[in-house]
Amino acid sequence: MRGSDFAELKAFAAIVEEGSFVRAAARLRVSPPALSQTIRQLEARVGVRLLNRTTRSVSPTTAGETLFVRLALVFDELEDALAEAQAGRDRPAGSLRINVPRVAAMRFIAPILGDFQRAYPDIALTVIIDDPLTDIVEGRFDAGIRLGERLEKDMVAVKLGDDLQMAAVAAPAYLQGRAIPRHPQDLHQHRCINFQWPGGGDIYRWEFSRGKRSLEIAVKGNLTVNDTELMLKAALDGAGVAYMIDYQVQPWIERGRLVRFLEAWSPGFPGFYLYHPSRRLVPPALRAFIDFVRSRAIPGKV
Repeated sequence: MRGSDFAELKAFAAIVEEGSFVRAAARLRVSPPALSQTIRQLEARVGVRLLNRTTRSVSPTTAGETLFVRLALVFDELEDALAEAQAGRDRPAGSLRINVPRVAAMRFIAPILGDFQRAYPDIALTVIIDDPLTDIVEGRFDAGIRLGERLEKDMVAVKLGDDLQMAAVAAPAYLQGRAIPRHPQDLHQHRCINFQWPGGGDIYRWEFSRGKRSLEIAVKGNLTVNDTELMLKAALDGAGVAYMIDYQVQPWIERGRLVRFLEAWSPGFPGFYLYHPSRRLVPPALRAFIDFVRSRAIPGKV
């Protein structure tokens, strides 16, 4: 295979993974017009259209999907071969793609980015914020971070920190003159801040449990957000009751900026895990990243 052939196939795979010529071009560090020309050359060489293009999106044709699946296997083998070759290096090197929801990115990734880059300058790290929970194998990510209850099957998972608990909170200014909820049903008498799952998903129904009793509440309020930081800001400003993961609000509870209630009804659940596909060999770059994140993931800290 000529070097240009390999470059064309890598370009094609990047476009399918990113779902966009612009994002793929940025990832490959080429211009979108140059990338389009590369794909035209590849399609001319194989004699079949590989991508369906519209003004808003790009997706593989049937032939393109078949080619992409085969290429994914080949590229995985190549990455393993490179990892074996790099294992003897003094420092881990290579590219690393991580898929992580925003809340986990802010907790585990953002605080370590500078230190990780200084410790491993030869690792090219790409972090993709992804709340809809993309399949990391299909998206050709090396690893991801998810809550334990949302882990994909057949993955190697490393726990990061303690189990978590939900927390219902509101600002003292909001609670002034209002009865503090003692039972989840009391929330119907309050303005609550709704959360919509990113990507146009459903409105989250607040989940509560106590002993053997469990219930879900469709709370009401005039404010709906799809970002937890915005929900926190709204709660601090007295917009209403918020229901969030405990570590997100604990510093504000300790400062007296938020009041917590319904704690006996707030369920616990498995915390965050860093996970990756089960492979014969974990690339040195991924091993270094896993060890680095684990060393900084101090239980109970934000």
